[in-house]
Amino acid sequence: MYNHLAPHAVSDTNSRGRRIYEAAPTGRSQFQRDRDRIIHSTAFRRLEYKTQVFVNHEGDLFRTRLTHSLEVAQIARSIARNLQLNEELVEAISLAHDLGHTPFGHAGQDALNHCMKAHGGFEHNLQSLRVVDILEERYARFDGLNLCFETREGILKRATKTKALALGKLGERFLHGYSPSLEAQLANLADEIAYNNHDVDDGLRSGLITLTQLEEIEIFARHLHQVKQHYPDITGRRLIHETIRGMINTLATDLTTQSKAQITAANPSSPDNVRTMSPLISFSTAIKQQQQELKRFLHKNLYKHYRVMRMSNKAHHIIEKLFAAFVAKPMLLPPQYQQKFHDYGHQAIADYIAGMTDRYAIKEYQRMFTVAEE
Repeated sequence: MYNHLAPHAVSDTNSRGRRIYEAAPTGRSQFQRDRDRIIHSTAFRRLEYKTQVFVNHEGDLFRTRLTHSLEVAQIARSIARNLQLNEELVEAISLAHDLGHTPFGHAGQDALNHCMKAHGGFEHNLQSLRVVDILEERYARFDGLNLCFETREGILKRATKTKALALGKLGERFLHGYSPSLEAQLANLADEIAYNNHDVDDGLRSGLITLTQLEEIEIFARHLHQVKQHYPDITGRRLIHETIRGMINTLATDLTTQSKAQITAANPSSPDNVRTMSPLISFSTAIKQQQQELKRFLHKNLYKHYRVMRMSNKAHHIIEKLFAAFVAKPMLLPPQYQQKFHDYGHQAIADYIAGMTDRYAIKEYQRMFTVAEE
């Protein structure tokens, strides 16, 4: 099944396995099984109604966490094939990496982290791991999805020393400076390619940023100029799509070429050998600098735009008010979360709020604090 994989790629035969033993699947690999479990999970379906930059109800054409995850998976799989890495593992990590994200994007995470400051804080990567390890309730034999070690490793991008100690073997790399698998490294950078480029697209569609502003950014200006040279009469959405398509292709090609050269030079013999090395998946220095310029532009002109900030302020207010109300009166929680509050304390409230979609959080806030007119 994996004859095309390089020796340093993860496969069924060198995987560290699952926390709870299960017989090997029939007709599919272990990592196809992981991908399938993720796709069928409740948390994955909820991603359709969780925001990226724009709150879900602001428009039907803006990206959601679901469409973002699909775009990450597509980019990552294409690069994985060219590097002879495990496509199914890369896809599983890509589809699962945002399962723990709150409603209202990063504004929601910041608000929930503030609420949980005295109780260990909140970080969406750790919450994604919590979703697949504990919160999904689908199987008779175990909580969560019982994913393979390498899938769980890829979901978890960062962890504090305290959190890492509690994670056992999964947290060891944060304590000793090890690298994750090449597949995890790739999924992380495919995520960066996807969100930078679709935030440009959504930002232009919303009118919060303009082509004139983006022409000051090297990587965008270069590809815009190339499109206009090839298609002098092109305008509107076609011009934007062709430019962004060219940017994604440049980034994916550069990541493939640079990573292939670094892997060849390091010549790792196995996934465990990869873990002892510095990260081998990366952009070239020039492209990395251009990516960082684009990220700075988006942070200043899109994420800090006053209309986005107003939305973020609403998100903070909704989440902080809900959290405070549930802490003050746990009986306001749905019955199943009242029991979880008894077992997990404030973490159960964080689980409930993090699992909400944008529109559910808004409706819950209205049910809790708005008096309906008769």
